[in-house]
Amino acid sequence: MNRLKNKVAIVTGSTSGIGVGIARLFAAEGAKVVICGRREEKGQAVVDSITKEGGEATYHFMDITVTESIEQLLADTQEKFGRIDVLVNNAANVGLKDGRVDELSLEMWDNIFQSDLRGTFYTTKCVLPYMQKNETGGSIINIGSMASCGGDLGSTAYACAKAGVDMLTQSTALQYGKQNIRCNCVRPGLIVTPENDAYVPQALKDIFLSNIMVNRYGCPEDIGHMCVYLASDESNYVTGQVFTVDGGLNSHVSTVAQFKQLNSRTW
Repeated sequence: MNRLKNKVAIVTGSTSGIGVGIARLFAAEGAKVVICGRREEKGQAVVDSITKEGGEATYHFMDITVTESIEQLLADTQEKFGRIDVLVNNAANVGLKDGRVDELSLEMWDNIFQSDLRGTFYTTKCVLPYMQKNETGGSIINIGSMASCGGDLGSTAYACAKAGVDMLTQSTALQYGKQNIRCNCVRPGLIVTPENDAYVPQALKDIFLSNIMVNRYGCPEDIGHMCVYLASDESNYVTGQVFTVDGGLNSHVSTVAQFKQLNSRTW
């Protein structure tokens, strides 16, 4: 229960969904967690649930698209706790249905890149000076997406932005590893959350489940457990990696689901 004891962790976009799962597990492992996002009421509810269970958490407003908001979050966290050990770049605009190349407007493209790549880049850039002050460095964990694993019929801008997150991860790891600052990326598969459960069509769930190698969809805690490992000292020799946490969804050729329906293992 103390894998993150005495560490100060910021989890962006932690007022709902995957971010809540990460933050709750961080707190359970002893971290001081900064919950941040635009919805104060929801953020405070997450803080209350963590403190009720004996953890330590505070809420701070942050808008991932506003640079001053990012700067203030980091400065206030440093002032309050004296250090920043872990940053989870989770905040993003999930544009899974943003469209085909010919359908996308420049405005939609720019909006998705602003929140999903530009925001991750700027938060990473701004946290580096704080982590460089630490003797032990720090751990940056970017939340990517399985959308960056290959082409798709839609979600073009979202997939491209998340592919950029993959490369930003590797560049950051390379450039700051000698200063004990590690950077890794976690790509979630289909994660069903309390917020999206009612909005994900059953037909889509069935398609995913037929391709997932385990017998369930993912949940926020599945991503949270990987993030705990990457935030902890257990992963001190792990950096520049992209971990796909998807129940094996992207571990096989695309025809597996069809062959399963035929009860066939071959052509």
